[in-house]
Amino acid sequence: MACSLLPLPLRPSPPPNSYHFFSHQHHLIASCFSRSRPYYHYSQSQQQGRRLLLNNNKSNGLLFFVPSIHPSLTHYPLKPYPAPAPALDSDAPRPTHQTSDKLKKSNSFEQWDWLTAKFAGASNLPFLLLQLPQIILNARNLMAGNKSALLAVPWLGMFTGLLGNLSLLSYFAKKRETEVVVVQTLGVVSIYVVIAQLAMAEAMPLPHFVITSFVVASGLILNFLYYFELLNLGIWRFWEDFITIAGLSALPQVMWSTFVPYIQNSILPGVMAFIIAVVAVIMARLGKLSENGIKFVGSISGWTATLLFMWMPVAQMWTNFLNPNNIKGLSAISMLLAMIGNGLMIPRALFIRDFMWYDCFSSQNFIALV
Repeated sequence: MACSLLPLPLRPSPPPNSYHFFSHQHHLIASCFSRSRPYYHYSQSQQQGRRLLLNNNKSNGLLFFVPSIHPSLTHYPLKPYPAPAPALDSDAPRPTHQTSDKLKKSNSFEQWDWLTAKFAGASNLPFLLLQLPQIILNARNLMAGNKSALLAVPWLGMFTGLLGNLSLLSYFAKKRETEVVVVQTLGVVSIYVVIAQLAMAEAMPLPHFVITSFVVASGLILNFLYYFELLNLGIWRFWEDFITIAGLSALPQVMWSTFVPYIQNSILPGVMAFIIAVVAVIMARLGKLSENGIKFVGSISGWTATLLFMWMPVAQMWTNFLNPNNIKGLSAISMLLAMIGNGLMIPRALFIRDFMWYDCFSSQNFIALV
């Protein structure tokens, strides 16, 4: 039942089945109408309570005792907690800016901030252990002259992971998330070491390795300078546009390549996505898009990195489905380490209300369990 508490009746004649509350100690009239939108209005009272008489056309008067209402509760609507950050605003620096200053200064807020940051920083250990065995194995094969063993490691998949780590590194550098920046930097360096080993074994074309090296070096330097506020914003925007175009071009191409040879091998998905990305970036920079459109283009790099990471276990599941014997070659310990690292990231994502970040790591854990 919806209620309206008003100093005077809203209507000259109340509708049927309405109820009237008459206070003998306070000038308060309440009209409660079913199927009506709730409105709230409370007048101040110096009484500790009110005796209200309930009358309608079908019952005798009933006496109620209603305690007085604290003045702090008379202002509606109440909003004690900040709203979650919209998906398009996930790339905004530190979404906790919605939190009130009083909450930010509270001990519980500082404790949760410190605790979730330490959890995110602790994920360095499982992620380091995840890549270290592969690096050691590749080094042993190279020293033994067994270069053919490195052909089992797909350089395209490693390059995709490298591009995703670079995109997320820029994403978290923009948010000033120190612990996660360290995690992503470690991921970029470890994957680049594996790619360098593949290039030494001639498992990766040399021109591709040179271009990859230039992109990695540029990305690390630019993110380092931006994090410490030593970089010109124009150069940073150019880097953001680059990773947006590169990520959006790589995502559909990687998805398409997963199902080859069941579908024809083609570069058409990547080319079409590249054209769309270039047009979208140019229109956003020229101000030809709406405000939401500009926000969407700005969030593409983070979302493409998320989808690239989400697609890697999907591709592995597809390969296992086609060749069940490949499951024997998978390391359960590696999967466990990846799940631990992702799980340590989730509390921080929830604390800063970052939907993209939460979706990235929680989905990887879910797919790993499947």
